[in-house]
Amino acid sequence: MISIADKIMNRIRGYGRGRWVFTPSDFLDLGSRTIIDKALSRLVKDGSLRRISRGLYDFPRMSSILKRPAPPNVDAAIKALARRDNIKFMPDGIVAANSLGLTNAVPAKMAYLTDGTTRTLKVGGCTVHLKHAKKHLMSWLDRPGLTVVLALDWLGKQAASGTEVINNLRSRLPDDVKQDLLKGKDLLPSWMARIVDSITQSVSIAA
Repeated sequence: MISIADKIMNRIRGYGRGRWVFTPSDFLDLGSRTIIDKALSRLVKDGSLRRISRGLYDFPRMSSILKRPAPPNVDAAIKALARRDNIKFMPDGIVAANSLGLTNAVPAKMAYLTDGTTRTLKVGGCTVHLKHAKKHLMSWLDRPGLTVVLALDWLGKQAASGTEVINNLRSRLPDDVKQDLLKGKDLLPSWMARIVDSITQSVSIAA
């Protein structure tokens, strides 16, 4: 008979080393929470798995250069938290602004926006800051215009209204993103809606 620990490892191996971060909740179809917790604890103790934060585990890959387990995948850890706590996450605004060429600044700390509570999380040796997001930002989750909205919010009204920012976005954004921004304009604060009008002058909402 296959043990719970073996069933857990079989599932984890299907994702590959270092690719998946998981919580006890990901295995509740295999047994009770108490049984799963005990199995995970044994697997950590024998070195099969690694506990990277409270209630978060991974199957670490080995670094060929460092000759030791590689750092955990922080994005995978955030996805595990989202599954476990039924919350949503988005990139921090500085990451969005950087990706659009609106700033050369890079994050001094790893941070995500969430509809959950503001808190600090330790993932391996990394500190991750989770910041409760404004409601109008979360409403853009999974939409094409998300990155633009996050970037404008991070820049703030004065900087985002500058000619250089507007011209940059007007020339670089594809039409589908501009159309999405137009469709969702009513979800934005008035100052951001005016910027959307400026960068979408050449497009109309697709039928």
